[in-house]
Amino acid sequence: MSETLYQYTVPAAAHWSLRVRRGTSLRLTDVKGGANLGMMFYNPEDPLEKYNAPDTLKCQHTFKLTRGNCLYSDMGRIFCSIVEDSFGWHDTVCGNSNKAMVAEKWGEKDYQAARNEWHQNGYDSFLVELAKYGLNGKDLASNLNLFSKVVVDDTGNLSLDSSAAKAGAQITLRFEMDTLVILHTCPHPLSAATEYPYKPVQCELMTSEPVTEDDFCMNLRPENQRGFENNRLYHFFDRGLTS
Repeated sequence: MSETLYQYTVPAAAHWSLRVRRGTSLRLTDVKGGANLGMMFYNPEDPLEKYNAPDTLKCQHTFKLTRGNCLYSDMGRIFCSIVEDSFGWHDTVCGNSNKAMVAEKWGEKDYQAARNEWHQNGYDSFLVELAKYGLNGKDLASNLNLFSKVVVDDTGNLSLDSSAAKAGAQITLRFEMDTLVILHTCPHPLSAATEYPYKPVQCELMTSEPVTEDDFCMNLRPENQRGFENNRLYHFFDRGLTS
């Protein structure tokens, strides 16, 4: 992995967005431990193409996300691959927090009264960032919850495993196509914290190493090989060919 080209720490209860170019890696770090990083992906050239959680899980025969997994669009292409992961278990089934949910758990605090100590929610955070690109609530899709491990009991109930949290945990996403990344640092919808969890996440951008034939992510599943082939076809004319 190359040296860091750009670094930004997303504050707690905040949101951010950026266009990440193909061939770039994004390394994310849970600074304090216990963070939740909500994320969504879109094709910036055609935002109708967005992250597809069901296909991502189904085609890789998994419920969790970790190193080796690829994150798919609803066109069968790969937005990015998880090339490094020290946390080991990331959620993409539990959805997002909203204003009513946050108020019920931790009470209402708006920015005007509480400034950076306000109780922001994931749903409104996504809407604010989407609006910057002419998108709205109709464009929302299933999201990722990085640094959040979910467990299931014998009766099928889901809960957030807070014991998995660790300061300094990292995950690195290698982007296989240009991607509009929307993210927030609001609490996981299953958080059982007694106080609103203020947890920042550090973001670092760097140049990716070229994908080789023995790439771990590409070869994790046969379906991933097909996904990379779909990306290759999508980028075919980027080389300047005209026929």
